[in-house]
Amino acid sequence: MPTAMNFSSLRADLQTYSERGTATFDQTVYDQIPAIINTAERRMARELKVQGFINAVTSTMVSAQRAYQKPDRWRSTISMNIGTGTGNNTRVFLREISYEAGSLYWTSMNTSSVPRFYADYDYEHYLIAPTPDAAYPWEILYWQLPPLLDSSNTTNWLTDYASNALLHGALVELFGFVRNPEEMQKWKIEYDRDMGALVGEDLQKIVDRYYKRTTS
Repeated sequence: MPTAMNFSSLRADLQTYSERGTATFDQTVYDQIPAIINTAERRMARELKVQGFINAVTSTMVSAQRAYQKPDRWRSTISMNIGTGTGNNTRVFLREISYEAGSLYWTSMNTSSVPRFYADYDYEHYLIAPTPDAAYPWEILYWQLPPLLDSSNTTNWLTDYASNALLHGALVELFGFVRNPEEMQKWKIEYDRDMGALVGEDLQKIVDRYYKRTTS
């Protein structure tokens, strides 16, 4: 029967591979393993641009409101569109610009029109320009940090589709924590190979917003 990874099995694997981290004899490492797993997850989310980290959310803009909360666990925006026209059935993609350019383009915050641009207001908010003049339906496609693993959230995309890379990445972090550079380097080689394979596999299927990519 095929094996499947979850938070508990990954924790047990780290203890087995490292011969460290039991609650009885190695309390410090035992207590640190959940944070080590989360560090590996965050690292993979920074280093990978694959479909498993893409998420889409829909919402509705608010008339006369120009600043909006970004989606949960947002890392960077891929695209953004709104529905306009009859029945809001015409999809219009907004262009990304800087905050300064958006402020110069739409200097009057008290007047509104059909949005054309978006900017990063800060890490947690967007600025929309022009300020929306109606409640437009809104869709955002973005790179996200996956829900991090813990005892209550036992699986995510990484455990389901990139379990070997997650294991090897967590081993890199674990051996870094226990200051074992030889073992750390050994598992870093495996981790890099796994990550390269994931990127190569994704290049065969991901749509680069207009055209299918076959090479980087």
